[in-house]
Amino acid sequence: MDELMDYDDVMAAYDPVLGMEVHVELNTASKMFCGCDNTPGGEPNTKTCPVCLGLPGSLPVVNGKAVESAIRIGLALNCQVAPWCRFARKNYFYPDMTKNFQTSQYDEPICFDGHLNLEVDGRTYRIEIERVHMEEDAGKLTHAGSTGRIHGAEYSLVDYNRAGTPLMEIVTKPIRGLGEHAPAVGRAYMAHLRELMRALDVSEARMEAGNMRCDANVSLMPKGSDELGTRTETKNVNSLRSVEGALRYEIQRQGAILAGGGRVHQETRHWHEEGWTSPGRSKEEAEDYRYFPEPDLVPVAPSRAWVEELRATLPEPPAQRRARLQEAWGFTDLEMRDVVGNEGSLDLIAATVAAGATPAAARKWWLGELSRRANEAGVDLSSLGVTPAQVADVQALVDAGTVNDKLARQVFDGVLAGEGSPAEVVEGRGLAVVSDDGALGAAVDAAIAANPDVAQKIRDGKVQAAGALIGQVMKAMRGKADAARVRAILLEKLA
Repeated sequence: MDELMDYDDVMAAYDPVLGMEVHVELNTASKMFCGCDNTPGGEPNTKTCPVCLGLPGSLPVVNGKAVESAIRIGLALNCQVAPWCRFARKNYFYPDMTKNFQTSQYDEPICFDGHLNLEVDGRTYRIEIERVHMEEDAGKLTHAGSTGRIHGAEYSLVDYNRAGTPLMEIVTKPIRGLGEHAPAVGRAYMAHLRELMRALDVSEARMEAGNMRCDANVSLMPKGSDELGTRTETKNVNSLRSVEGALRYEIQRQGAILAGGGRVHQETRHWHEEGWTSPGRSKEEAEDYRYFPEPDLVPVAPSRAWVEELRATLPEPPAQRRARLQEAWGFTDLEMRDVVGNEGSLDLIAATVAAGATPAAARKWWLGELSRRANEAGVDLSSLGVTPAQVADVQALVDAGTVNDKLARQVFDGVLAGEGSPAEVVEGRGLAVVSDDGALGAAVDAAIAANPDVAQKIRDGKVQAAGALIGQVMKAMRGKADAARVRAILLEKLA
């Protein structure tokens, strides 16, 4: 572990400067330069061809849908769209890219000079976008060893299925003036991009699955200075919490180095989920990659008419949508912040409301019971296995008095176990609330007989004591009694 400087002390002496490089895998049907299947997964090395394997004599062709997605991303980030751009070869050793270079864009990106505004803790920050450029992803390395990392691995296996996946890189200009809020702004920026990519329907943007990942750059400037410090780049950070943690750690680590008279090395860093970074390799400059124009691809020249057609397809901006939904749902700022902070829950709650549930009920289930289950299973909410329509159906059963909240949890157990719809689970498991006065009356009589002292307190006017007997009845009926009806019967018998 590195020596760290107290965060407040760093803020008193230095100004942090961020730079965010975000890679977004597109959800196109085929890869960036060939016709191979672009859906994730599959047996290793089965979604390949001579082009994405870089075999001699093979020629790439640009994926038109990927170009369209790149333009829409750029427009949504208020970028200019280049009237003419081209691809370049980025050269250095890629163990998971057989042709030993990456087809990317260098000095001629498809979109450039954009911006977005973020509101964090009541303050608005303007994030300047340097560029949005198109490239291809590399394959996937699996390192065999105790840590799963390349360091200490016995050997590595390569799966080329991902090689050639359309990849958009969104690069910010240096972000200054953030002060102590720098890590929170970095997190908010990633959350905004994730929401935007999903709204545009260009990517699943699941960070834990690698659909969207961040290279987080940070440097420190002494207070009063205008000269940028030496930056580090923490690679492939894949959760909002980790982005915030990595930025905060690097700020404290660099602060300790500079305060001790040392020098920060320009390098890549690896983020460890335990809460620290470790050094990777020295960071190359652009000239080290020996960029040169890709000779096998023609330039891309989107017409102005096409660009304007794509502009008309842009969805409602995420911030505007959040404000509209918050007002419609009647959520407080704190409630809405919890929704936005829980990855994927906003869309799930919206879909559940559209399926008939109240906003409060939808929020309760997704941020409570279902979020807990997702955390325990180690998956995101959207992958849990319960649909918004099913959540709305469960709440409808609660509203109808068929089940209570406790029994509803068992209904979710059945749905997740594949036992059918919520109504089918209730019937199959016999979960319906008992509201028959005969059965409830018998259970109340048994509870009174077993607890004569408590019954006498109720007769004497201490109505609050009824809770103990109601609890006895609910336990005897395995939680399937109508609690309100039990209370009414109990008080009637002891009146």
